[in-house]
Amino acid sequence: MRAPAFWSQPNPGILAWMLSPASLIWTGIAAYRRGITKPIKMDIPVYCIGNVTLGGAGKTPVALDIATRLIQQGANPHFLSRGYGGNAKGPLRVDPTNHNAALVGDEPLLLARIAPTWIGADRIASARKAQAAGATHLIMDDGFQNPGLFKTASLLVIDGRAGLGNGCIFPAGPLREPISAALDRADAIVILGDKTAPRLTEDLAEFRGPILSTHIVADRPDALPIGTKCVAFAGIGRPEKFFATLRGLDLTLLLTQEFPDHHAFSPQDLEALQKQAKTLGGVLVTTEKDAMRLPTAFRAQVITIPISLEWPQGIDPLSLLKQADAHAV
Repeated sequence: MRAPAFWSQPNPGILAWMLSPASLIWTGIAAYRRGITKPIKMDIPVYCIGNVTLGGAGKTPVALDIATRLIQQGANPHFLSRGYGGNAKGPLRVDPTNHNAALVGDEPLLLARIAPTWIGADRIASARKAQAAGATHLIMDDGFQNPGLFKTASLLVIDGRAGLGNGCIFPAGPLREPISAALDRADAIVILGDKTAPRLTEDLAEFRGPILSTHIVADRPDALPIGTKCVAFAGIGRPEKFFATLRGLDLTLLLTQEFPDHHAFSPQDLEALQKQAKTLGGVLVTTEKDAMRLPTAFRAQVITIPISLEWPQGIDPLSLLKQADAHAV
């Protein structure tokens, strides 16, 4: 789904006010679920990379960064994911060579390129499978609101430009839960990108833990020299972020096409994109996440943009997780 425009307003409006009764019901159900659930604690660290808003906050790049750091230290981390967008129930270990996004979801395919990845709504079952398979650490890509699995440490990822929107809970706004409840369970906050969202500083004023800043760095593929004419498309939480990244690489965007997050590209979509690129004389460009949802033959015609995270000098997010882990023991 596309986020309604009033979600991104700095203050609640009439539509948010009208939907507030439904928000109270949503909040009550979530609170009741957490209240009656006793989290299961694993024998290995469980690091949760989550967000408090619906849509793309940038948690997957952070999860990939944490896993890479653990691997460099000789650990064997495994990812846990719900597998949103896929129809497999799980627990299932993702096989990037045989599985597709329709089965396991796009983000798990991306995660599985770095480390073993398990999907399934039952995070406890997936965690047990991963530990039995030799995992030394479990990294939850999302699941911050899932109460079933005890988290030894949690990073809450927030988009610095989008912030918390109008500050209201779904469906009146983009929040999955009250921000105060989320801050109580977070060990650290990661602000992704420039901190320009209205009210963000005020919204986080009561948080007493570390607040880190990081930026996405795009690596220019050799096939895209400066000035390359592109037809760009993206079906992520905030496609405009991807298009801004391309402009930052000094590429010429002839056309930008937005799709809903986790969009399943139809043959008609692909045919239209091919036609637009041919007509305009541009190269098709998309995100690595979107590429996971493209048929193999079509994917070969599209250039993707690899990304990584750039942390301020001296900042090691993994050390914060390990500190929280030590306190949880």
